[in-house]
Amino acid sequence: MKTIFSKLPRRSFFAMLPALLAACSGTDLLNATVATDTYRRTEGLAYGSDPRQLLDVYQPDATTRNAPMVVFFYGGSWSSGERANYRFVGEALASRGIVAVVADYRLSPAFRYPAFVQDSASAVRWAFDHAAELGADAKRIFVMGHSAGAYNAAMVALDSRWLAAVGLSPSRLAGWIGLAGPYDFLPIGDAKTQVAFNWPNTSLDTQPMAHVSRASPPALLLAPVNDSVVDPQRSTVAMARRLKASGVRVESALYDGVSHVTLLATMAQVLRGRAPVLERVSGFVQSVG
Repeated sequence: MKTIFSKLPRRSFFAMLPALLAACSGTDLLNATVATDTYRRTEGLAYGSDPRQLLDVYQPDATTRNAPMVVFFYGGSWSSGERANYRFVGEALASRGIVAVVADYRLSPAFRYPAFVQDSASAVRWAFDHAAELGADAKRIFVMGHSAGAYNAAMVALDSRWLAAVGLSPSRLAGWIGLAGPYDFLPIGDAKTQVAFNWPNTSLDTQPMAHVSRASPPALLLAPVNDSVVDPQRSTVAMARRLKASGVRVESALYDGVSHVTLLATMAQVLRGRAPVLERVSGFVQSVG
């Protein structure tokens, strides 16, 4: 599919991206570059009774059986975000033969921790319940997120309380994938995050780093070298080190030339040559699953 953006050199497009994203509504710009012949989308499926407890499913265009499945959670400081803005993520995964689930979740300030983690676990429960009818293998389900969404994915994968509440356990997951995720961020300085986590009444067990064990699922952790939003050394590098020390399979990488936002943007078709995020994600999913 060609768009007005197809005529721009990739380097020029990428240089313009932060300003363009700021001027556009969410990630409409990236969605405008999505190919339409690589996936089938089913929208607005409910995994709970709240209006925010909805998800979209992206299936590979070709008929699939026993495909891996990835449940994706977007970022936004736990206070903003819409699943429709991440069609480029669903398309990217489906184009690699992966069934993708992109889920909304309840947001702050109307809801506080642990509502968004509970919703993430419930979306994973939905994925297990519906995997077979979607052509996916329930033994090959992963959770994935970017930024705040990577926190959600990490908590579901590492802290057994949340999946236990929906009749599952982290051992059922094939693995988890974190893109520029915050895994250790106390004390909290950001105003929106303070509200989401009831700071200063925030317990240590809200931190994914506190829940690593030798039973943790395999992980893929990616981040920018220079991330001005989430410290990659304190979160991505330290999490990878702790998982490895616990005997857990972990792959990790830091990328130069991308930012906190554009790390995820490289999954969009027009930017895939900028950083091998999609290749690392799909390779990890296929090798573990």
